Amino acid sequence: MTMLFAAYVRTSTEDHQSPDDSRRWQLNVAEQLIGPHDGHVVAVYHDIDVSRSVPWARRPEASRLMIDAALPPTARPWQSLVVAEPQRAFSGNQFGLVFPVLAHYGVDLWVPEVGGRVDPESEAHDLVMSLFSGLSKAERNRLRIRTRAAMHALAAEGRWLGGRPNYGYRLIDTATVHPHPEQAAAGVHLRTLEPDPDTAGVVVRIFELFDAGLGYKAIARRLEGEGIPSPGRSGPDAIPARRGCGPAPRCERS
Repeated sequence: MTMLFAAYVRTSTEDHQSPDDSRRWQLNVAEQLIGPHDGHVVAVYHDIDVSRSVPWARRPEASRLMIDAALPPTARPWQSLVVAEPQRAFSGNQFGLVFPVLAHYGVDLWVPEVGGRVDPESEAHDLVMSLFSGLSKAERNRLRIRTRAAMHALAAEGRWLGGRPNYGYRLIDTATVHPHPEQAAAGVHLRTLEPDPDTAGVVVRIFELFDAGLGYKAIARRLEGEGIPSPGRSGPDAIPARRGCGPAPRCERS
């Protein structure tokens, strides 16, 4: 008898994963699990760039999945749910919150960790799933700690951490080749900040005006009155100028 499944897939793009590739391999794993039981995936719920720490109710696709799960069995095209990698789907206590709801609506959950269907009456299955949810939360915490530590270490060395340079500075290449082998092979050099000759003087002026007792709105009006463009209007990522009436939001962009 053919079994019709929905698949839940989650892709984190913070470590530059390809959503298409991630979806493909997760569905591959899911099909290997349900294939021997004549199972077929007929619906995919794919959350992209959503942290595993976010509850299912606040994930766009996971919340849509739960709404569909609450429909009468005859009103949805699938009967069971397969999750290829529970550590991507559940973190902390999320499994304990989601699984009873699925069971209430008669939706079976299948995962590779138990070799198929999760049995609501099995303490062993509950222990395995709770363990993986705990490991998922621990992994996320380790990643956060490592990322922050790496950022502090790089900043202490004067390395640029990315993003748009602060107003008054510009990015330049240094003579140091990038330490990552792939980046080095591509000829990429480390980058650093230096004062921007076009805007560094404006920053000095802002501090002088502030020291003289002007507030930030008064400083902005003074500089705009002198024809000095705002930070959003300068640099390579400048916002296009508006025609007609200066900075007012109603003006038409050129």
